[in-house]
Amino acid sequence: MFRTVAATAYIGLGANLGDREAALRSALDALAETPGIAVEAVSRMRETEPLGFADQPRFLNAAARLVTELPPRALLERLLAVERQLGRTRGGLRWGPRTIDIDLLLYDDAVVQERGLSVPHPRLAERRFVLQPLAELDPGLIVPGRGAVADLLAGLQ
Repeated sequence: MFRTVAATAYIGLGANLGDREAALRSALDALAETPGIAVEAVSRMRETEPLGFADQPRFLNAAARLVTELPPRALLERLLAVERQLGRTRGGLRWGPRTIDIDLLLYDDAVVQERGLSVPHPRLAERRFVLQPLAELDPGLIVPGRGAVADLLAGLQ
C-alpha cells in the first residue's frame, strides 16, 4: 500500500508527429493542472533517433520530476488520460510514430510489478534518451535495483 503523502516521480515524454514541442508542453501543462500533481522540474528537450521502427520522424524527448500525492497506478492512469486527451491512439505499430508518449519511469524508490504497470520502467536503463534527461534533472538519482543514473548512462557510451 502506498502512502498518501507526496512522492517524487519521474516521467519521460516524447513525440514525433505534429508540433512535437507543443505536444510535450501541453502534456506538462495538463499534468500541472491535475490535483495531486506538481511539475517540479523539466529537462531540456532533445531530438533523438527513433528506436525499433527507423522509418519515421525524429523524436523530441524530455523528462520531468513530479511531486504527487497519487499512488503509482493512479498516476499512470492520469498519464494515459493525458495521452488520449492529446490525440494518442494505441494499437498501432509498436515503437511507431506518435503524437505523444508519456512513461512513468520512477516513483520514489518503489519497485512495482503489476499487470500494465512496471516501475522502474523496464527499459529505462537501455535508453540514452531517457537517461540523459534524468541525469540532467538529478545527477545522483538512483534507479532501484539498477544503480545510479550516471553509471547507467556511462555504461551506454
